[in-house]
Amino acid sequence: MSTEVQFGRQGQLTTTQSGFFGPRTEEFAESTTVNGNVQLSYDIYTGGRRGAQVERAERSRRQSELDVERLAEQTRFDATDRYYRLQNADAQVAIAQAAVEDASQSLRDAQLLEQAGLGTRFDTLRSEVDLARANQDLTRAVSEQRIARRQLAETLSVAQEVELTAADEIQEAGQWPLSLEESIVLAYKNRAELEQQILQREIGQQDRVIALADVIPQVDFFARYSFDNNFDSSDDVSEGYAVGARMRWTLFDGGRAFARARQADRNVEQADTDFARQRNAVRLQVEEGYYNLTANQENIETTRLNVERAEESLRLARLRFQAGVGTQTDVINSQRDLTEARSQFLQAIIGYNQSLNSLQRAVSNLPDNRLFESR
Repeated sequence: MSTEVQFGRQGQLTTTQSGFFGPRTEEFAESTTVNGNVQLSYDIYTGGRRGAQVERAERSRRQSELDVERLAEQTRFDATDRYYRLQNADAQVAIAQAAVEDASQSLRDAQLLEQAGLGTRFDTLRSEVDLARANQDLTRAVSEQRIARRQLAETLSVAQEVELTAADEIQEAGQWPLSLEESIVLAYKNRAELEQQILQREIGQQDRVIALADVIPQVDFFARYSFDNNFDSSDDVSEGYAVGARMRWTLFDGGRAFARARQADRNVEQADTDFARQRNAVRLQVEEGYYNLTANQENIETTRLNVERAEESLRLARLRFQAGVGTQTDVINSQRDLTEARSQFLQAIIGYNQSLNSLQRAVSNLPDNRLFESR
């Protein structure tokens, strides 16, 4: 619909002269006029263009919503994963500190035995080297802890002066209730990336309809009304109107419409290919998360028993060394075994939680298991 109204006042100067040398007279006349027109048009038949444009816009909007969902899920995954990394870094610091304490105890024992004439200088030197190595490991663990804190702070976008620490005790975050096959089906159902590819295919189909509409007859209805009024004249107002329908048909456009339609067909084929590739990637992510979760769950029990064995082995090795029937080498080896067993036990728990987090991300929208709704 279009409207145009014009309002104006205009003047006209008229000059007349009687004869060649006669008097000349001038007259100036003014008039005020208003004129305008109103036109309404409506497309009756567009060859499918209007409906296709509406459908395309709706799918584009849905794609944007799914992109928000994807980013939200990825942010949750990144924050959780980096929190587990911070937990692991804190645990490694604690393990390194315990190793320093054990090495210090071994050094004190070696020095006392040497002073009593029951030990050798060689045992003391070995204990000093082992303590220095434990201090190096502690320094490295503290550095990795600081890096993990900054990585989590970056993900959460907190102030630089904020010092983050892991407040939770390291333990299993939960159980996975689904089988591998059920997890894969749920991932196919929930993953926003797959639905986005389906929507992209439908957008390509609507683009094809829009392209071909350029060479299909177009019919529209129109109604037009116009008026003209001179306020300085006694004549009636001049009015006019027209009503009708028009048909437009592009008989030749140089093949542009069909070229755009072929391009839309290629886009549909590309979306099909991308969907298949994305589906395979989703399946692989689910399988990797599931197998890692199962392996780490089994390793938790194994490494827990190893910690108990290593603690008992160190206790016996230290008693034997203090009694003069064992060697410092046995104590140092037992200390290293205990440090490694503790690290493997905590890493098995952290690995389990990370695998659980990865599996939740692979199937998306867990633990609440609902599609993200944008507001």
